[in-house]
Amino acid sequence: MPRPAPEIRGLVSKSLKHISIVSAATMVSRVLGLGRDSLTAAVFGTSALGSAFYTAFTLPNLFRRLLGEGALTAAFVPTLNEELSRRREAGAFALLSQVASWLLLATTVVVGLSMIALAALPALLSRVGPLPAEPETVQRWLQAAHLSVWLFPYLIVVCLAAAFSAALQTLQRFLEPALSPIWLNCAMIGLLGGAVYLQPEAADTVHMQWLCYGVLLGGVLQMVVPAVTLMRLGWRPRFDLQLSDQVRAIARLMAPTVFGSAIYLVNMAVSRLVGLSLDDASAALLNLATRLMELPIGVFAVAVTTVVFPLISRHAAQGDWDGMADAYRRGMRLILLINIPAAIGLTLLASPVIRVLFQRGAFSASDTAAMAPVLALYALGLPFVSFVSLALRAFYAEKDTTTPVRAALISFVVNLGLSLACMDRLGTLGLALAGNVAIVVQAAYLQSKLSRHRKALAFSHLLGDVVKITLASVIMGSVVLGWTFGWHRYARDTAIHDAIEVGVGIAFAVPLYATLLWALRMQGRDEVLAWIRVRFRGKKA
Repeated sequence: MPRPAPEIRGLVSKSLKHISIVSAATMVSRVLGLGRDSLTAAVFGTSALGSAFYTAFTLPNLFRRLLGEGALTAAFVPTLNEELSRRREAGAFALLSQVASWLLLATTVVVGLSMIALAALPALLSRVGPLPAEPETVQRWLQAAHLSVWLFPYLIVVCLAAAFSAALQTLQRFLEPALSPIWLNCAMIGLLGGAVYLQPEAADTVHMQWLCYGVLLGGVLQMVVPAVTLMRLGWRPRFDLQLSDQVRAIARLMAPTVFGSAIYLVNMAVSRLVGLSLDDASAALLNLATRLMELPIGVFAVAVTTVVFPLISRHAAQGDWDGMADAYRRGMRLILLINIPAAIGLTLLASPVIRVLFQRGAFSASDTAAMAPVLALYALGLPFVSFVSLALRAFYAEKDTTTPVRAALISFVVNLGLSLACMDRLGTLGLALAGNVAIVVQAAYLQSKLSRHRKALAFSHLLGDVVKITLASVIMGSVVLGWTFGWHRYARDTAIHDAIEVGVGIAFAVPLYATLLWALRMQGRDEVLAWIRVRFRGKKA
């Protein structure tokens, strides 16, 4: 078997090394996140208070995507790459100070206005008089608004953290940004767990206060750690509201992306509010199912996207379209390589996974029964969510922020229309179905635009890989299905039996899937071998 050329081995080795670092750190973060959600579910279950918290925490998180990770990163990373090429690190650090200063100002204004509006909501509703909604629904809305007042300051620190992390990724420092969610999870687990341990008889509202404190503490840590790393690399932070050409360019690029992200913001907010309006449990079940679905996305898809985005942005800035297309295809292949089998596995093992992770304390067997079909349906949309996460970066790398806006608008219309059409007949399952259809439509739209814009990014270049991945995944899924069917003939629904079912199923599935891909001569296997060979021999890429 011929070995790849040295320069190819070096590039592949470096990229896979970064992906493995981010994946490992993100795996720790996601495990802690599951621990956090398991603890939260055990304390609050699917109660109205728990659903109110999930809805309230969604709002600053969505604004974070709007102002921080989404629009800002899409505009900041390509511009920062250009600044690095022209003025090296001195120019990049000056631009970082300017962007961070404007971001601090903008988020402070947003947070201040939002807190005032949310705090005034109860008085406003009392003046309006009786609402068409049920009193229990209005009470859930008010609980969510009250918790949002506590949680909105998280937006300021986490948006600054997103800017600092984007700068580190551009400088090829991926570990510190990948560790960022760990601080949030540790803070939330520590303060909520400590409160329950020290005050076990306290009211749920008291425990909820400590959970909110954990969010704020975690946000501060998320901001401080990457900031300190940047300072060690030579950055000297200063408050600088200079409107340089680069800042203006970022603002122009952000404008359509902010609009597109705002559509996504409204989309998600509507879904959560609809869930909150259905009953006490829907918002909590949707959130927990989403968190489980995000485990394979966060561990690998986000890791690949994090590493590939600066790379394709650099190729685009240099006009190297062949290099950009090659990096994009490698990244997309790796994403689908993990997320297609993950979708099948999570669908088949939904019930035992939920019982192992959440069924304890206030989270009952009936909650598991209600959540399992929602999780299975969400899981089927996993490959499309992962696909969109990288496809969007291809547009951002070329500073095309208009197409993602159109895609977001189409997705919003589909999601909202189907949510309203399905909520009465299918309940929570209808909201999950609407979200899945919307992401499939968005993926199809983005891919059609990519194919027309650059032929090298057409899906036909990945079709052979997708067929092999899907075939191997279906065979793997059939074996897992046979295992679960046989196991349930003898086992009972206990925690230990569920853990065995999941553990043995995964232990069989992973090597079988890898063997099938190898037998099908999956593209890229020689590159992975080259990377493993370099790592074990201790050679430098």
